[in-house]
Amino acid sequence: MNRHIVLAFVADVLLVVVFAVIGRASHDEGVLGPGGSGLVQTSWPFLVALIAGWLVTLAWRQPLAPVRTGLGLWVITVVGGMLLRAVSGQGTALAFIIVAAVTLLVLLVGWRVVVSALTRARAHRVVG
Repeated sequence: MNRHIVLAFVADVLLVVVFAVIGRASHDEGVLGPGGSGLVQTSWPFLVALIAGWLVTLAWRQPLAPVRTGLGLWVITVVGGMLLRAVSGQGTALAFIIVAAVTLLVLLVGWRVVVSALTRARAHRVVG
């Protein structure tokens, strides 16, 4: 398996977990929460949706593409994550949806934009 595919998938998973950690910390819930399962409870809907996003977008074909892959993953992760939260009895307040959408946009698409820019800059230096 291509190294870029594995690294991109791991980066996405870690960033979704970071999103959950930030969310829990911002609500003074502690990372682990009661019984140590708080982070799992908060992150699982988005992680499941992220995996679905990888499958639906065929992300492994262009794992570093901000638009083709990043935007698709973002939409599926936010929508799927919110749907899974709703059916599992977790909150989906409008303010949370907005914050989650913006945060996951920055995380899932943002790192791809940075990598793409650095790759283009490096290629330009080599050619120029």
